[in-house]
Parts: sequence; C-alpha cells; structure tokens
Amino acid sequence: MNNQSIKNIVIVGGGTAGWISASSLARVLPENTYDITLVESDQIGIIGVGEATIPPIQDVHKMLGVSEADFVRSTEASFKLGIEFHNWSENGSRYFHPFGQYGREFDSVSFHQYWLRARELGFEGGLSEFSLGAHMAKAGKFIPSNQDPQSVLSSMGYAYHFDALLYAKFLRKIAQGMGVKRVEGKVVDVCLELEDGHIDRIRLENGREISGDLFIDCSGFSSLLIGKSLGTKFEDWSHLLPANRAVAVPSENVGKTKPYTQSIAHAAGWQWRIPLQHRTGNGLVFSDQYMSEDEATHTLMSNLEGEALADPRVLRFKTGRRESAWQRNCIAVGLSAGFIEPLESTAIHMVQTMIARLLQLFPSDGFQQADIDEFNQQFCREYDMVRDFIILHYHLNQRSEPMWQAAREMEVPDSLTHKMNLFASHGRFFERQDDLFKKASWLAVMMGQGITPRSYDPIADRKPEAGLAQWLRGMQGAYHSAVEAMPEHDEFIAQYCCAREASV
Repeated sequence: MNNQSIKNIVIVGGGTAGWISASSLARVLPENTYDITLVESDQIGIIGVGEATIPPIQDVHKMLGVSEADFVRSTEASFKLGIEFHNWSENGSRYFHPFGQYGREFDSVSFHQYWLRARELGFEGGLSEFSLGAHMAKAGKFIPSNQDPQSVLSSMGYAYHFDALLYAKFLRKIAQGMGVKRVEGKVVDVCLELEDGHIDRIRLENGREISGDLFIDCSGFSSLLIGKSLGTKFEDWSHLLPANRAVAVPSENVGKTKPYTQSIAHAAGWQWRIPLQHRTGNGLVFSDQYMSEDEATHTLMSNLEGEALADPRVLRFKTGRRESAWQRNCIAVGLSAGFIEPLESTAIHMVQTMIARLLQLFPSDGFQQADIDEFNQQFCREYDMVRDFIILHYHLNQRSEPMWQAAREMEVPDSLTHKMNLFASHGRFFERQDDLFKKASWLAVMMGQGITPRSYDPIADRKPEAGLAQWLRGMQGAYHSAVEAMPEHDEFIAQYCCAREASV
C-alpha cells in the first residue's frame, strides 16, 4: 500500500463531519481522479441539536461556493456575534466574548495595553465598549462585516447558529452534486490487510463490501475504524474537564432573536441557549459526579425561556482525544477523533481543520510516515490548545459549589499556567499563526473572569497621556454611531435570508 496511488476514498458516517469531509474533498481534489463514497445508515441517529459555530466556517463556505443567504435559509440559521457568559465567575457575573478585535492597533502595541494604561489613569470605559461585536449584540443589531481596513465593520466577525440536521442535508446536496456517491448501510465489519494492517474494505449489514485506498472515520463516538478496528488509544481528559453528560431540548422562541449564544453556569455545569429562526436550541452540560441526569433535566426544563418542543434527551460523552488521528490509511474526523464540550463552539471548526490538514498532506503515491507524523502533531496541538482554553473558563471562578471548587483548585496543564501568569504580569500574549483562539479571545475570558494584569506593557507609554482618553472616547463614539445605523437582527434576516418554512 505504501507505493500504491490513492484512487478510492471511503467515508464512514454522515452528519456534519461526514458531509463536510465529502464536499471539501470533492471540491479541492482534481476532478475525475478520485472516487469518493460516503456510507451512512438512516438507522443510526446523529447528534442533531441547534449548532453554534465560529467565524472560520465562512472560509469553508467560500471554498464550496456556498451562497450565504441560501445557507441561512436552508438551515434556519441566525447570526452569532459571540457568546454571553452568565454566572461563570460567580452568581450574577456577566461578560461577553465577542468575535473580532478590540479597538484599533496602534504602532506595534496591542490595543488592550493602551486601554490598561488608560484605566490606571482613571479612564472608566469597560473593555467591551471597544468591541463593535459586543455593541451590536447588546443592541440586537446585525450587518455583515467587511474587509475594508478603513471601515469600522472590519473590526468585527460573525458566525452562525443553525440546525445541524438541516446543515448535513445542505452539505449532502452539494457533495452529491459534485459526484460523491452515497451508500445507505450499516457497517458491521472492517477487514484489514494481512501484510500491513491497513484497512482493505468494510462490510455492510446487507453483505455488500466496499473497498478503499483511504478511509475517513466519521462514525462518531463509536469510532468504528480508528478506535475499534485499528486500536488507536483514547487519551482521557476527564480529570481536567469532568463534564460527561448533556441533556438537550428545543424550545419555542420568545421575543427577539438574539445575535449571540448564551452560556449560563449552574451548580454542576452550564446551560446553552442557541437561537435559530424558528426555535431555540437548549442544553445543559454537566458532570454526573455532581448532578444526576434527573436533576440536570429538571434544571434545564426549569430554565427554558419558551415552551419545550420535544422531550429532553440525554447525551453521554467522555472528553479527550485519540493519541493520533491518522493511523495507516485511516483518518478520524469529528467525534471519532476526539471530543471537547461545546462551550466555545469548536466542533465544526475541528472538522474543517482536519480536512484542510489532510488536503495539505494528501498522499500521492501511498502513505509516507513523515506526512502522517506532521498531521498527528498538528492534530494533537490543536486539540490541546482548545482543551486549555475550555479549562480556563472553569478554573477562573469564585463559585462555592463542589464542582466549581474542584475546578478552581485542580492542577491545570503547564501550558495554561504559563499563559495565565504571562497575562497577569503585564497583559501579554504570544500567539502562533495557526492558533484558533487569538489574543482577543483569551483577553475576553481572562478579564471577564477576574484576571487583571498587575501592570501594562511599558511601551504603551509612547502615546501621549493627554490624547489617550480622547482617542478612546472617539473610538467609542464611532462604534455607537455605526450601531445606530444598523438594522435589527430579525429585520436583517427577514429582508435577506428568512427561512421559507419552519421545521420541528
């Protein structure tokens, strides 16, 4: 197999992971060179709740040639400017994690360093006042960002809330339009080659066998290929992120559609609210060590804003990742590769980056170990970095309940400790180009949950003190003026991309 060219690509599992993989490969790989087959079973349900995303999803849509309006209508989507966190530091606390940047960069010094200096000089404006996205979210306004560096709209970013089941159908239509073949069937056996242990073919319940050169495992938590067949070990992070359950239920919309996700901390977990055009997705992520499934269900149902549209259902999971996501001729994508709770809406992005990484390292004449090693190194680093960011939210709290006390007192990874200490000293961040969460995201959570730097970067003293407050107030005024001219979020959807029919 190491000298054999890749011709047949077999994707096991549908859903968002499977159909993003299929459509992206079909779009980028040379036409009439590869046969792409996706195998999925209607007997196997997928986790289809209201899904929140982050801005890089727009890159995939551009690559696929997707019309934003068509996508929003087809998936009953709304727009997302960030996440509002309630009760995470302590009961009654609130902060906003916006997409986009804070303020404007000046010379080589980050904006927040000037803001920290101004605070020491008595300036009272909060950090969120220098985020256009935060202003828009608070006002319930929306208009797309643009790339003109002279426009205030270039400083904000946005993503979407949508129905995951409808999104999978939307992507399936695109993929099949590009020649991807769908096979209905349940995989019951995976046959390995005797010589090198590569996957040779899969066998379906009806007896059909499908051979392939490259296999993509999108089989979800069951991890049929990478886990059960190839035996790749799972690295358990339960000691760092103990939440292992979620209860989910859709509800009726109440009032105006918020252009942001809400994350609300409770005694032993946190609740999400994801507003779509025709309903709201709700869920409670919790640890069964501190709360029973019945208690969690009661807590969620007691905190819905609208009438429930279905019975609540419990999802069970374990946080962690595979020790490697590329083994032999199999690559795991999505839940089969790993799972990190949806606190910062990273699941779909991790699918995107796995496929983008595969395309960068796509084998031409078999499988080279150097390519596999590079893929796995990047995979591990990305998952570890997202893990650290999620731990940060739990670790920085002053709540009194046992789960939160344990999170505050636990030993966190050295990589996270270093980041917190660096920020606590002089508000500094150092990031790599491929970091998913940039300094604005770390800044939002660290400041929002109580880390205030002891001082600011002394280079920020280069801006004259006399003009500093005036500069900041001028920026605030520009944001207020821009937001006043924007349409309401619901008004923008109604005019641009309203879903034709509601689905339940």
